[in-house]
Amino acid sequence: MTFTMTTILRSMNFALKKSSCRGIASISSLSETHQMLYKMCRDFTESELKPNAAKFDKEHLFPAEQIRKMGELGLLAVEIPSELGGSGLDYLAYAIAMEEISRGCASAGVIMSVNNSLYLGPIYKFGNDKQKEEFIRPFTNGQKIGCFALSEPGNGSDAGAASTTATLKGSDYVLNGAKCWITNGYESEAAVVFATTDKSKKHKGISAFLINKPCPGLTLGKKEDKLGIRGSSTCTLNFEDCPVSAENILGEPGMGFKIAMMTLDAGRIGIASQALGIAQASLDVAIDYASQRKAFGASILKLQAIQSKIADMALRLESARLLTWRAAYLKDKKQPFTKEAAMAKLAASEAATFNSHQCIQILGGMGYVSDMPAERHYRDARITEIYEGTSEIQRLVIASNIIKQYNVQL
Repeated sequence: MTFTMTTILRSMNFALKKSSCRGIASISSLSETHQMLYKMCRDFTESELKPNAAKFDKEHLFPAEQIRKMGELGLLAVEIPSELGGSGLDYLAYAIAMEEISRGCASAGVIMSVNNSLYLGPIYKFGNDKQKEEFIRPFTNGQKIGCFALSEPGNGSDAGAASTTATLKGSDYVLNGAKCWITNGYESEAAVVFATTDKSKKHKGISAFLINKPCPGLTLGKKEDKLGIRGSSTCTLNFEDCPVSAENILGEPGMGFKIAMMTLDAGRIGIASQALGIAQASLDVAIDYASQRKAFGASILKLQAIQSKIADMALRLESARLLTWRAAYLKDKKQPFTKEAAMAKLAASEAATFNSHQCIQILGGMGYVSDMPAERHYRDARITEIYEGTSEIQRLVIASNIIKQYNVQL
């Protein structure tokens, strides 16, 4: 039997212990629902993810059992209303849950992020009732997950240059082309795919399609052998005369670029939260190790050089967390949040890279070997500055929005 997260939270009768807030010190200032959600995710992380994360990473294993349990807890459809099988919570709740799950296993975090932000998000916002029933309801409880297919081999950050085409033939569109770097590519059973339906209109000629997997004309490329986030599959989707019903267009023809950009705005809050989890895990490891490691007759945590590193790590983490929560708050209030999401993603991803680097420095040689999780955090952090918009793209988004506020013409 599957319960919504709201039902689970209401059934949890416990008092938040002071020690449970060690990770997010400011959690006690939030609502009771957010605090209970955090405690639930923390317990799940400690029991299900942290003990297995190294195995998932080393053996490139998809955490199928843990993802199923996350679905049962309502973590794969946090913002989707309960009438569609989701948890019906807000985006701040999603950010809190994403961070805590990613603290235990960054691979589980990105699987969760893609299903929530990139797959379910645009379908809920732009889909019709029939599409929601087919492509949302079965993907909320962990039995099925989806993926998001925007990037292409030759286009990189230029989302408006989609070379994958969709040609109308009778009542179907026929897709040809390739989509690369697709997270959940192997395990997903549906995809949001972007293809050009009218080349003459450039980015206004891109449309979004909902595609069941597997399907005729769709083949999967090899699983990429990645530096980090190795518990999630990443591959290329190859389309060769792949038929898709015209009824499976998401929104209207030509709305694809708009849908993609709006989806990425929300998705960046999810990736920021994933990065926060990695940054927090790095700080946890550094403090735990430094408190036990002895040098010159005392714990190295007493050394000024180590304390300076700890201060810098905490400063970047807390600053990025507040930016992330602010972006989530603005989204929940239906206010513009493009700039704030870009700021959150930029700050959090760079905090994850910085913290994981400093963690290895504090651990010294022990940080360089796989007996400790520091090197995994270091590898996992790196992609957060690349996917869903590189740090360079985030700076362009931030700058363009600020320049608009000054009414300056470029």
